[in-house]
Amino acid sequence: MTFAVYPSLRDRVVFVSGGSSGIGAELVRAFAAQGAKVAFCGTKAGGGDALIAEVRAAGHPVPWYGACDVRDVAAYQALLAQVAAEVGTVRVLVNNAGRDDRHAMEDVTPEFWDERLALNLKHYFFAIQAVAPGMAAAGGGSVVNMGSVSWMRGRPNLVGYTTAKAGILGLTRTLARELGARNIRVNALVPGAIVTDRQNTLHRDPAADQAFLDQQCLKIRLDPGHVARATLFLAADDSDGMTGQHVLVDAGLAQQSVVS
Repeated sequence: MTFAVYPSLRDRVVFVSGGSSGIGAELVRAFAAQGAKVAFCGTKAGGGDALIAEVRAAGHPVPWYGACDVRDVAAYQALLAQVAAEVGTVRVLVNNAGRDDRHAMEDVTPEFWDERLALNLKHYFFAIQAVAPGMAAAGGGSVVNMGSVSWMRGRPNLVGYTTAKAGILGLTRTLARELGARNIRVNALVPGAIVTDRQNTLHRDPAADQAFLDQQCLKIRLDPGHVARATLFLAADDSDGMTGQHVLVDAGLAQQSVVS
């Protein structure tokens, strides 16, 4: 299959949180293949080495990596300032870092609740806060917030995660309005059931595959490439009339909840 090339992304500085694995790693690959200057973070020192080597071997611009706990707002904003100083002004921010650990309602403590929101929502806002002045001074930019259809479907045993992911829609719409005058677009990209190494290890089996296929309009299992290609469009100037949107890449999975 042949996919689009976006000239506006060439040499543009892109930052991806949680870019070491899964969807985030595919985002790094996809932006680098467009000729973008990609920076990304993960939780481990050296955690980006394998991906950087892969991108370098493919002949694309070599990404920048920094280790950071995105729950530590001060450290995270300092890392974003470092990216601006060493790579350039961030013109595309992809808020991607998060984790969908299962948890029963009865087991949730106040500390766990705060940690779920810190990991899946809070850092989105503070990353936008950190990069918005530079984006505006450079003429504008694009923010893509990674959501999830899980909250639309009312998935059980995920209340901390789904609450955070639902909050991303409010964050996206409010900041789209607030930042629009600075030519900064803010959209949410909402994946459905995406096959990643993590899902393969923890949650995937033939029965689960079939359940998703039965509920989706499209009878294919989605992979990180589906998410990355849609993200490229929202990041590129080709989507310069779009902001405040909630774009689903779920093969029609959320439709099942509406119909039933």
